[in-house]
Amino acid sequence: MSSPEIASLSWGQMKVKGCSTTYKDCKVWPGGSRTWDWRETGTNHSPGVQPADLEEVVRKGVKTVVIGRGMSEALQVPPSTVDYLKKNGIDVLVLQTEKAVEEYNALAAQGVKVGGVFHSTC
Repeated sequence: MSSPEIASLSWGQMKVKGCSTTYKDCKVWPGGSRTWDWRETGTNHSPGVQPADLEEVVRKGVKTVVIGRGMSEALQVPPSTVDYLKKNGIDVLVLQTEKAVEEYNALAAQGVKVGGVFHSTC
């Protein structure tokens, strides 16, 4: 199963190819996507992305995870989250969201088993 292309990104809106939903924040993995609801794990801009936010994506068998920190990079990614991914043998890229989407789409086009979590506002 391949990772779906992120078809469009603008402030507060993301579209994933093959999905009719417009996301504010989203999770993607080979074969699927869904809303990234921060309330599920109590995530806030600081301290930021937690391992619990990534567990679902990791369980999908990804080799690389791309984290989009927002358009102004307000969303933090603590070292413990990066360590969680590395301990699971997963490469991680932490980038401003527009750059993160570009990298994610490039990896997906190459057939890499890539997943990601993306924040589309600040």
